[in-house]
Amino acid sequence: MESMTFRIQREADVYVALSSGRRLATELQFSETDRTRVEICILELAHNLIRHAGGGEIVLTRLQRDNTTVGIAVEARDNGPGIPDIELALRDGYSTTHSLGAGLPGVRRLMDEFEIRSTPGVGTIVRAVKWRSLRP
Repeated sequence: MESMTFRIQREADVYVALSSGRRLATELQFSETDRTRVEICILELAHNLIRHAGGGEIVLTRLQRDNTTVGIAVEARDNGPGIPDIELALRDGYSTTHSLGAGLPGVRRLMDEFEIRSTPGVGTIVRAVKWRSLRP
């Protein structure tokens, strides 16, 4: 597994991580649709780091499950206030910042695997994975 870590503090940092994610998805020969899904995931999670935690980091990891499957893990980590009610945060339309409330629920739908670990007052880790079969 090969990982790249991006510090996310401001808007420009988001696009550096996004560009690297696009490049990795292209290298792994993801379809255009799945490349876009990975990009949206990175964009949403990075913006959440800025909006809700004052910054954090995005970690992109190249995965190989077996001889026929590769993937990309997108992990957002922060030391922010945490998420007191994860189930509520995953509801469509719920937002603490007056946004559409589509970020986390959308990421969960777009990716193949999704998990959140959060401790109020300590921080949050969100991990999402997209897989691609190497079979023709």
